[in-house]
Amino acid sequence: MHGAFADASGYANIIRELESSGVTAFAPANPLRGLTTDAEYLAAFVSAIDGPVVLVGHSYGGAVISHASTRLSNVVGLVYLAAFGLDAGESCIALGQQFPDTKQNLYARPTPYPAGAGTTDGPELAIDREHFREAFCADVPVHVADVMAVSQRNVAVAALSEACGEPGWKVHPSWYLVASDDQMIHPDAQRFMADRMKATTASVEGSHVAFIARPTATADFIQSALASF
Repeated sequence: MHGAFADASGYANIIRELESSGVTAFAPANPLRGLTTDAEYLAAFVSAIDGPVVLVGHSYGGAVISHASTRLSNVVGLVYLAAFGLDAGESCIALGQQFPDTKQNLYARPTPYPAGAGTTDGPELAIDREHFREAFCADVPVHVADVMAVSQRNVAVAALSEACGEPGWKVHPSWYLVASDDQMIHPDAQRFMADRMKATTASVEGSHVAFIARPTATADFIQSALASF
């Protein structure tokens, strides 16, 4: 499950790595409208899969898999890639405020239009185009970052401010890949969440989208989780 300011195509190279090893992968679009409604969408999608599922979430996608997975009987594990592993009653914004400021706070701006259907209140957020690579994806080539900047999926403020329900990491084993140079979710926040969920943890040198810049290393990390089942 992808996060804010991104889309499912970010998993392309990871999917190739996993499917070449015989793993069936799915990468549905994250609506980015509200945590409850996004989690309900994911839950419906996963419920239709025949067989055990390991959910993988990046960034805000981690909040979605946390919120959705408690009640999914076919989920067996959770993998977080520089992602929000929220606790009950916690929001992405509230958790982020407990740690040093990031470039997300500098360059994520409200759009000049309402967030639209499916949200409870507030506008959407988008990252300033001229600062997108610096804040979001400093380790991908400039020409790739330029395309990512103009194709970014905006997130409703309501999604980032909505509190999580009882999270799935309390009932499922979890894995956490920390991005050491992340400018969106502070690495200290990532390590805090990983420690709190008692996740099997590793670190990768890279930006918030280190999983795009380092797909083989990330796929190997996901494979290490799959090997447990």
